[in-house]
Amino acid sequence: MIMKTVNTVGIVGYGAYIPMNRLRASEVNRVWGGSGTPIEEKSVTAMDEDAVTIAVECARYAVKRGKIAPKDIGAVYVGTESKPYAVKPCGTIVAESIGATPNVMAADYEFACKAGTEAFQTCIGLVSSGMVRYAMAIGADTAQGRPADALEYTAACGGAAYIFGRKPDRTIADLEGSYSFVTDTPDFWRRGREMYPRHGSRFTGEPAYFHHVISAAKGLMEELGTEPGDFTYAVFHQPNTKFPIKAARTIGFGMDAIKPGLVVPFVGNTYAGSTLLGLAATLDVASPGDRILAVSYGSGAGSDAFSFIVQDEIANNPRLDPPVSVFINRKRYIDYSLYSKLRGKFIK
Repeated sequence: MIMKTVNTVGIVGYGAYIPMNRLRASEVNRVWGGSGTPIEEKSVTAMDEDAVTIAVECARYAVKRGKIAPKDIGAVYVGTESKPYAVKPCGTIVAESIGATPNVMAADYEFACKAGTEAFQTCIGLVSSGMVRYAMAIGADTAQGRPADALEYTAACGGAAYIFGRKPDRTIADLEGSYSFVTDTPDFWRRGREMYPRHGSRFTGEPAYFHHVISAAKGLMEELGTEPGDFTYAVFHQPNTKFPIKAARTIGFGMDAIKPGLVVPFVGNTYAGSTLLGLAATLDVASPGDRILAVSYGSGAGSDAFSFIVQDEIANNPRLDPPVSVFINRKRYIDYSLYSKLRGKFIK
C-alpha cells in the first residue's frame, strides 16, 4: 500500500560525506590472489573516523545547506549497521554535535542497508503530522567484510543526511509518495559477537535484492500511476555495479528505452548510506521539475521506494557545500596492511 502524507513534505537540506582513504581492488587481488573485479576502488575510514563521525559530517552539511537553526530540528535518527557502541545511541552524539539538543528526539535505526530510508519514513510522518517542524534522517556506515570475502572489494564507507520540512517552508524536492515491500528472506546476517556478516549465497540475488527492489519500485509506480518514462532519474541500492543496472532494466529502464538524462549513479556499497548517497549525487545535478525514483534495499529483507519531485528552490540551494563528486574525487590511496590495521582485521 502506498504511503502519502496529509501535508506536503519535502527535503529542506541534505549533506554527504565519504572518507578520503581508498583501497584499490588490485591491492586486494595482490594479497588474496584474485583475478579481477569491475570495482576499481572503495573508500575506507581513517583511524579517527567511524559511522558517528561520518554521520556528524553529513548532518552539518545538511544544516548548512538547509539554512535552518539546529534548535528547530525536532528529531535526529541515524540508520547504521556499524555503530561504534553496542549500547549507546549514535543519534544523541549527532544531535549534540549540530546543536539540536536537548529538546529533540534521537534514536538509531536498524534494517541492514535500508536503515537510512527507514529513518526517512519516520521523519516524513513526524513532519507531516505537525509533531515537529524539521526532522533529520541519516544513513551512515563503515566497511564490513571478512578477509578475502567479496565484500572486501565492494563494502565502502560513507553516508548522507537529509532534513525534512513541511510546506510552506522552502523545500528542494517534495515527496510524491513512498512504498515499502518486506519479507523474511535470510540472505545476509551477522549474529551477536560475530565480527563479520555472512552471506546467504543463492538467496542474495533473485529472492532477495531483485524481488524486493523491483516489487517496491513497481508497487510505487502502480499506485502513483507512473511509468519509468515519467522519471528523470532513478537511484537504486548499490551493493555492486551489476545489481542496480539489472534491476533498472527489469523495471523498464532499459538502455534502449531510457529517456535522455536518466541516471543510475553508482557511488559504492556504503550499506545504509548507499541509496542516500545516490540520491544526494542526483540532487547535486537535478533541475526543477525532475522526478526522482529512489529505492533502497536491506538484507533480511525489504525495500523502500520513494518518488520525489524537484522544486524551484533547488536553484537557490547553496551549492558551495561539497557535492558528492568532490568526496569521490578526493583520494588518498593506502595498502592492504594499513587497511587491515584501520579496520581492525587482525586483533592481538
